[in-house]
Amino acid sequence: MIELSREGAIHRITLNNGPNMIDLDWLDRMHAVLDTVEADCEGEAGLVLTGTGKFFCSGLNVEKLMALTEEEIPRFSSGMLGFMRRLVSLPVPTVAAINGHAFAGGAFVTLGCDYRVMRADKGWVCISEVDVGVAIGDPMMRLLKAKLTPQIARNAALTGKRYTAEEALDAGMVDTISTEEALLAEATALATSMAGKERGIFSTIKRQLNADLIKGFTVEA
Repeated sequence: MIELSREGAIHRITLNNGPNMIDLDWLDRMHAVLDTVEADCEGEAGLVLTGTGKFFCSGLNVEKLMALTEEEIPRFSSGMLGFMRRLVSLPVPTVAAINGHAFAGGAFVTLGCDYRVMRADKGWVCISEVDVGVAIGDPMMRLLKAKLTPQIARNAALTGKRYTAEEALDAGMVDTISTEEALLAEATALATSMAGKERGIFSTIKRQLNADLIKGFTVEA
């Protein structure tokens, strides 16, 4: 479902379960994978996050979420917030290699990474909550407003527009676009270009940049 590998200094997390929907099992596995990444960040290190096939990540698995028990609901909420907090504060450069569709929660996962490289010929990035009848929580709205201009954040959130790679690049949603064949290589090269930065300084600056996001994603005890 979620695979972890390493190529030189760069860890790679691959979402490999069809639409790659987010549910409790997904979060449990992702936290375990991030534990491994964080424990292996000595020396040069970075992270590339990607999917397989048509999808990067298609957001929350609403069917499974509707079936959560009263005990599981707070566990899911804290797990999701905790995952996003870890993503925006990870002490290494992170790059989303967007191989296909990134909808709703999946789009927010890409925004949680430091950089985004998107396949040019296929896939949409879409903040689709307005069309599926789900409100955007305050922590995710902070992320949207932090990573996009006010005009783009407004249009993305209120219209549910499906952005092609070219449109996402023009909107500043992604940093560069690539061919399918070169996507992972370009994302890995981007992460590698920063992997040798002094870890303590890199981590401090990143946490300063993302201080409001880290606060928003912090689960209150």
